[in-house]
Amino acid sequence: MKQITLIFAAAYGMLSIILGAFGAHAFKKLISVEKLASFEIGVRYMMYHAIVLLALGLFLNFETSLEKNVTRLMIIGTFFFSVSIYFLAFSERMAIPTKILGPITPIGGLLMILGWAFLLFYFIKYFKV
Repeated sequence: MKQITLIFAAAYGMLSIILGAFGAHAFKKLISVEKLASFEIGVRYMMYHAIVLLALGLFLNFETSLEKNVTRLMIIGTFFFSVSIYFLAFSERMAIPTKILGPITPIGGLLMILGWAFLLFYFIKYFKV
């Protein structure tokens, strides 16, 4: 699980830099200002969670299901949240039905929140706060 977490951390970090650069330059001509702002939120959250996953991958031992579930929730939640926002930003241009993508974004957000809640529980449980 440690390797998977670190791989996703690096992949999300790399993707957020690449997509952020496209958003700052090429995508300005393709999508509206409002859609670009949403796109940038997806990029920002992907980078935040890349950094968190990197820290978790370096510091957790992944000996408990709680440690594993923290990273699983963050990996899956970030993917659902950010990638659905990317597609929603281009939904008009690519004729993607928003009825399908719309519910995926909050599900991803909920999974990220659960990941953070599990991490909070982990800190309380293992550090005897």
